Amino acid sequence: MQMNKLIDINNLTVGYENKPNVLKDVSLTICKDDFLGIIGPNGGGKTTLLKAILGLIKPQSGSVTFYDHGQKTPFLNIGYLPQINQIDKKFPISVSEVILSGLKPSGHFFRRYASKDKQKVKGVAERLGVEQLLSRSIGELSGGQLQRVLLGRAIIDSPKLIILDEPSTYVDKLFETNFYKLLGDINKDIAIMLVSHDVGTIISLVKNIACVNQGLHYHSGSNISQEWLNNAYESCPIEILGHGALPHRVLLQHDHPDTEPHSHDEMR
Repeated sequence: MQMNKLIDINNLTVGYENKPNVLKDVSLTICKDDFLGIIGPNGGGKTTLLKAILGLIKPQSGSVTFYDHGQKTPFLNIGYLPQINQIDKKFPISVSEVILSGLKPSGHFFRRYASKDKQKVKGVAERLGVEQLLSRSIGELSGGQLQRVLLGRAIIDSPKLIILDEPSTYVDKLFETNFYKLLGDINKDIAIMLVSHDVGTIISLVKNIACVNQGLHYHSGSNISQEWLNNAYESCPIEILGHGALPHRVLLQHDHPDTEPHSHDEMR
């Protein structure tokens, strides 16, 4: 276990000036062969957990420790795939340049890309099925094509872990299924942390599951029960449904403080 460990999160508490304790006493271990699904209600702290791992926010207490071959290390190579609605498609940059931008600087602030770097881009593009798009501007891409390109940027530098934030948002169902097959192949070499609100999809893909809802409920394996889900989500009970190639979930009718009772039907 010690040799396989990549990240150890211990008693992590994180908050903001106007919202303390978004995360409270969270502990989690991520291993090198992991495919970890992160679920939880909106506002439960999923994005805050990502920021803490990526070093974008300072915890109030607790720690995030990185490991390489069983030894503590101050840095871990992590690839990140953001939600595509955070990407400015009007920015004048080609697919090739986007994938290249995933390579870390090698001692120079302005990196000059060698021919071997461009060959690496070509190899990644072929693996993800976007080799015919390398010269195109990102503004010409569909949502599914852009998602593959961003995945290429996330994996080109051979990270130990990739973090994906709601990767199926804004893409069609056929692409989503093919995309998740790609992730299964990538997981042979790289640990994956997948954040999604779609619980049914998560449980059909991942090896382990964590629900973030201020605290963290961890479940080894993906064979989760309705009772575990209800306990993890607390005020927002959900139900898993089978639908098409991938199962999906429905958020049942529930009450929130100071609001009318309502229900969410998420048949994606």
